[in-house]
Amino acid sequence: MIAKLLGLRIFADENGKTNLALKDIGGELLLVSQFTLYADVRHGNRPGFTNAGAPQEAIELYEYIIERCREQVSTVETGVFGADMKVLLTNDGPFTILLDSEEILPKKAN
Repeated sequence: MIAKLLGLRIFADENGKTNLALKDIGGELLLVSQFTLYADVRHGNRPGFTNAGAPQEAIELYEYIIERCREQVSTVETGVFGADMKVLLTNDGPFTILLDSEEILPKKAN
């Protein structure tokens, strides 16, 4: 998943084509845990989070991802895990991409 994140060619080259990855442009990375993205809204009007990971597992995974990204990207900023933060985001480009590990990573055999 980290290789996919860092390898996505989503930045424009000199011809305006999206041919460059974060490493190609010397870009920086902001990693913010966002528990609410895992909300299940299929039933009723209140989001459910029963399928989300346990907090301890989630923080360990978040810290692991931060460490691995810092090995490959010179500047990695982070949010505070579990905090109520105000994050300002400006999309600079033609698209927004959702990376879903359940779709990208191979399924584990039982």
